[in-house]
Amino acid sequence: MNVFEAFFLGLIQGITEFLPVSSSGHLEISKKIFGDIFTSQESFLLTLSLHFATTISTIIVFRKDIALIFKELFQFKKNDSFYFSIYIIISMIPAAFVGIFFEDFINNLFKDNLMLVGSMLILTSFLLFLTDRKKINKIKISYLSALLIGLVQAIAILPGLSRSGATIAIAIIIGVNREKASRFSFLMVIPLIIGGMIKNLLSLPQNFNFEVDILFVGFMSALVTGIFACKLMIALVNKSKLKYFGIYCLIIGLITIFYVIK
Repeated sequence: MNVFEAFFLGLIQGITEFLPVSSSGHLEISKKIFGDIFTSQESFLLTLSLHFATTISTIIVFRKDIALIFKELFQFKKNDSFYFSIYIIISMIPAAFVGIFFEDFINNLFKDNLMLVGSMLILTSFLLFLTDRKKINKIKISYLSALLIGLVQAIAILPGLSRSGATIAIAIIIGVNREKASRFSFLMVIPLIIGGMIKNLLSLPQNFNFEVDILFVGFMSALVTGIFACKLMIALVNKSKLKYFGIYCLIIGLITIFYVIK
C-alpha cells in the first residue's frame, strides 16, 4: 500500500462514515477495486486508524454537547444529561453483545462478500426513502427507543448497511425529532468504537510492523473529511434530504450485485 491509496481510503472512510451510504460497504468495494494490495496487518491497522479518525471528527463536531453532558453528569442529579447517558448505555448493549460473542462470525462477513454488501446497500436505500416520508417527529428518546435504535445499530454491523443511516432512519420512523435523532446516532457510537479499538490494540502482537506515513495520511484524510461530512449529514437530516443518498445506495447496490453475478 502507498500513501495515495491510504489517502483515498481515508477520504472514503471520512465521507461514508457520516453520510448514510455505509463506510464498511464502500471500504470493501474499494479494496476490491484496488486489488490485493493489503496485507492482513496493513488492512487491520489502517482500519483502526481510519475509525479512530472519524471518532475524533465526531467529538470535534459535538464537543459542546459532550462538554455539557460531562458537566451536568458531575452535578450528580437526574437531569437531561443523566438520562441521555443512560440511553447511550442502553443503546450500546446489543452491539456490544454481538461484538463480544459473534466476533468470528462478523469477521467472516467481511471476507470478499460483495453480494451481501450490495444487498445491504439496497436495504439502506429503502430505509432512507422511508425516512424522508416521515413528517411529524415529536417523540423524545426513551428507554425503549434507545434499545430499539441500539438493536438496529447491532444489525448495521453488516457490511453495506449504513450505521448512521439505519439508526437515524429508525429513530425518525418511530417519531423522534430529526435533530435529536442525528445527535443520538453519532454520539451513541463513540464509546463502542473506542472500546473496540482498545480491545483490538491490546491483541496486537509485539512485533507488529507498520508504516507511520501511511497511517498518518489515512488518519488526517479521514479526520478532515469526517468533520465536513458530519456537519453536512446533520443539515441534510434536518432538511429531509436523505432520499438522494437512497438513490445513490440503490444504484451502487445494484451495480455491486450485477458485478458479482455477471
